[in-house]
Amino acid sequence: MLVLGVVLFALGLMLSIAWHELGHFTAARHFGVRVPEFMVGFGPTVFARQRGETLFGIKAVPLGGYIRMIGMIPPAPGERFGRSRRSGPFQGLIDDVRADSVKDIRPGDEDRQLWTRKPWQRIVVMFAGPFMNLILALALFLVVLMGFGIPTAQPVVASVSKCVVPASQATTTTDCPPGAPLTPAAQAGFQAGDRIVSFDGRTYGSWEDMQLAIRAASGTVPVVVERTEPGGGAPQTLTLFPQLIQTQLLDLDSARSTGEPQYVTGSFLGLSPIQPTTRQTPGQVVDYVGDMGIRAVNSILALPTKVPALFGAVFLGEQRDVNGPVSVVGVSVLGGEVLASDNAVADEIAMMLQLLAAVNVSLFLLNLLPILPLDGGHILPAVWEAVKKRIARLRGRPDPGPVDMARLMPIAYGFALVIMLYGGLVILADIVNPIKLNL
Repeated sequence: MLVLGVVLFALGLMLSIAWHELGHFTAARHFGVRVPEFMVGFGPTVFARQRGETLFGIKAVPLGGYIRMIGMIPPAPGERFGRSRRSGPFQGLIDDVRADSVKDIRPGDEDRQLWTRKPWQRIVVMFAGPFMNLILALALFLVVLMGFGIPTAQPVVASVSKCVVPASQATTTTDCPPGAPLTPAAQAGFQAGDRIVSFDGRTYGSWEDMQLAIRAASGTVPVVVERTEPGGGAPQTLTLFPQLIQTQLLDLDSARSTGEPQYVTGSFLGLSPIQPTTRQTPGQVVDYVGDMGIRAVNSILALPTKVPALFGAVFLGEQRDVNGPVSVVGVSVLGGEVLASDNAVADEIAMMLQLLAAVNVSLFLLNLLPILPLDGGHILPAVWEAVKKRIARLRGRPDPGPVDMARLMPIAYGFALVIMLYGGLVILADIVNPIKLNL
């Protein structure tokens, strides 16, 4: 089941990549740009078939994909096709890039090159790929959240902790350390199955809102509960004395926006809620996806800071950061672990779809980074070209022409090398010290 899960999730990733490239392909064809190749994967070609003027294929290494559009790089100023090659520190590289951009041009293709399209059209072509990932992510989230549902905490007690243990000293055992005091909930007499009607005189619509109230509570707090008893249970009032403790915030406050566990001092009771699988409303789906988007953005911005932890996990045997980056290899293994778990089949399917949706959110955001060779690195020059054209028009000056993207190629190769090294480090970490799911 683990191997089957890995294979199925890898296929899902390949379909996500193909869906991404289909966005570029469809937009390019719409604007009359010729696309000689549409490939999923890199390395040797495993399968290929010509359809019209495009060669569609699958390559051996499923770590990405691409479409080849003719004329992605404009020629040198004063040239039409950019076939010359000059000497200089980076000039040969720049001219080679220009030559590669036009190598598939045939007679009659002069006006079918990407660089000849208006800036806004090139922006649409390059944005269409990430946008397809966003659409797929939203569709998957809708299926999971509204179709299957997700575990949603309810104000009903699932279990009562016996004793107070700070989050920094928490263990996986259920035994209390010597000298550990009873939790406020245990002292007050809470039992599994108690439904919390009100906390400190107020009712709450969600467990999350009640958690915030619990953290801020102090002194003596009355809690009204409905207890399941033979013959029906009347409401009972239990008296709590919340205790300050270093507790871990998960999906609350700053943890919601950063995606990182945070340790703060707040009041603690020792209650765990039931978490039945509940279908979400459209409004809840919007909130959920919005929170995930914020966490994903912050995670991407924090990628450079994760290098020391990755190095330690690979070469020093340090514990792997569960909130760190994961490669396509690692996320495929996580998908396999989901399918190999003992959960219900519907829950496993929902978790795999949710994981695939999260990957597509990451693909959407990563590809919009304004650095070559990513899609955002092509969008930014097109935006700058549109700005320059507008300024020249307002000043009554001639069209300044396209941005000479070829001159950015040495920087692009540098970024590509950094991306490859970073990706290789993450893949190595996923092989020698993988992240495990607690299922």
